[in-house]
Amino acid sequence: MSLRGSSTGSLLTIYTALYEHFGDPHWWPGETPFEVCVGAILTQNTAWSNVEMAISNMKGKGLLDPFALLSAPLDELVTAVLPAGYHNRKAAYLRSFSSYMVERYGGLITSMGQVPATRLRDELLKMKGVGEETADSMLCYAFNRPVLVMDAYTHRVLERYYGTSWHLPGPGTKGSYAAVQGHLMERLRGDALMYNRFHALIVLLAKDLCRKRPLCSDCPLRRFCDTGVEQTI
Repeated sequence: MSLRGSSTGSLLTIYTALYEHFGDPHWWPGETPFEVCVGAILTQNTAWSNVEMAISNMKGKGLLDPFALLSAPLDELVTAVLPAGYHNRKAAYLRSFSSYMVERYGGLITSMGQVPATRLRDELLKMKGVGEETADSMLCYAFNRPVLVMDAYTHRVLERYYGTSWHLPGPGTKGSYAAVQGHLMERLRGDALMYNRFHALIVLLAKDLCRKRPLCSDCPLRRFCDTGVEQTI
């Protein structure tokens, strides 16, 4: 079976099996859209458990607000985000994001969320430290837009699921971010909630079972997955 020629059904199989196994993930963890955006920046190149510690520090210092974040001494912000790694860089990214919010939207994330998705994505990508994955995480989880986030977990799971037939358009085997994202969204047509759940379920699977060394025996996709089938032979 080739992903290039696969039907929507194969992706729905993944979605359905994971949803039945994990239930509704209610993800991304964050109490406010601004907190979700902060988390999307902090989670770059680190584990979510480290992000949780950094966000807890920020909450304790009252920094989960764009105005407070900008007015706080830089060393205080740097210390707060220390658990997330790359603390100097990420503190600068958070200030850049907050500054843009305040200058363009009066610090109101709700006003930011009213911007059309394509334009908002373009704006986000112009910010320091916001790449495609981070921008799409914000769009999907903070602003409830129908965008499927592509990350290393998604590639890992789908590459194992489809095995040698993991062929996508664009340069290289896996293709560019946009090519992979567009290819999958074309086949898994859904609303914001479905894309939210699909990515969140993939993350849960990759963290719990489809690790760098997969635990195929307990995987809900085992009987459909090329790698899982090989593990049982």
